[in-house]
Amino acid sequence: MKFLIAGYGSIGRRHLNNLIALGEKDVLLLRSHHSTLQESEIASFPVETSIEAALTHRPDAVIIANPTALHLDVAIPVAQAGCAILMEKPISHSWEHIPELKKALKESGAAFLTGFQYRFHPGLRQVKTWLMEGRVGQVTTVKSHWGEYMPGWHPWEDYRNSYSARADLGGGVVNTLCHPFDYLRWLFGEVSQLSAYTSNQGLNLDVEDTADVLLQFSDGPTANVHLDYIQRPGQHVLWITGTTGSIHWDNTTGKARYYDIETKIWHEVPPPPDFERNHLFLAEMAHFLSVVCGEETSACTLEDGLAALAITDAVHRSARDGVILTLARNEDSENRI
Repeated sequence: MKFLIAGYGSIGRRHLNNLIALGEKDVLLLRSHHSTLQESEIASFPVETSIEAALTHRPDAVIIANPTALHLDVAIPVAQAGCAILMEKPISHSWEHIPELKKALKESGAAFLTGFQYRFHPGLRQVKTWLMEGRVGQVTTVKSHWGEYMPGWHPWEDYRNSYSARADLGGGVVNTLCHPFDYLRWLFGEVSQLSAYTSNQGLNLDVEDTADVLLQFSDGPTANVHLDYIQRPGQHVLWITGTTGSIHWDNTTGKARYYDIETKIWHEVPPPPDFERNHLFLAEMAHFLSVVCGEETSACTLEDGLAALAITDAVHRSARDGVILTLARNEDSENRI
C-alpha cells in the first residue's frame, strides 16, 4: 500500500518509523517545512508541499499528523479521494467544516480511525475488563489527573512556537491532552453534563495551560479531569471508586490494579515486560493497517472523535461563560451542546 503522512513533527516521525517497522515502505510526505526535526533522516522519501500534488501519487491511506487547526484542510480532500484516514486527535479545534468531512466520508466510503492511542494501552484495557466484570461494583466517582511540563516535551525547539502553545494552531492543554475525555467515555459511556475552569497563569501563553473539568455521565458516575502543562515530575493516573472496591491505573508504570474490600487485597496486573510508550502507537498502526485492508472495523470511529470534540468544545465554552453545559446524544456538530 502507498501511505501519505501529512505533517512531519514528532508524531509524524513516530508514525513513519512505525510504518517502516511494520513492513511498509511506500511512504510519501506532505510537508510545510516548518518542522524543527532534521531533514536528513527523511532524505529518501518523496515530499510534496500541497495536498493537490500529494493526491496525484494516489495514496491508499493518509495519516494526518499536522497541527490540529490544519487537520481538515487535508482530511476533506483525501476523504473525497477515497483514502483511508488515521487522524491524530483531536479531529479539529472547532466545528467549522466538520459537515464537509462527514459528507465526503459518507460519499466515498473511506475508512476512518481517530488517533486516541490510549485505547490500546494494556492497563486501560484491563481496567475496562474489570469494569465489565463488575469487580468494584457500581462505579460512583472517577478522577483522571494528567500534569506534564510542556516546555520539556521537545527540548530541540522553543515550546512557545509549538502548536500545543498556539491558539491559531488549535493548541492549549484541553485539546492537546484530550485523551482522558476519550478513554473515560470509552469506559463509562456518554457525558450528559459538564462544567470547567481553565487558566494560563503557569506559562503565560495565549492558550490555557491548566484545566479542571467535572463530568456527569449519563449512566451515573461523576468524573473530575485535571490537565496541566506545569507539573514536574509529570503524572498521569486514573482512580475509580466503586461500591465494592477501587481501581487505579498509573501511566508511568503501566500497571493496573483493583482493591477488593472483602479480601482487603490489591490485585495488580503489570504491562508486558518489554512494554514502552511506543507500543501504543505500534498497536494503533497495526490496527489501522487491518482497517485499511478491511480485516477489522475501526476501534475509534469518526463519531468517537466527534464526541471528544463536543466535550473539548463544551469545556472551553463552560470555562469562558461560567456555566454548566448539557450535552445531547447527537453527534451532529455543535448541536450536541
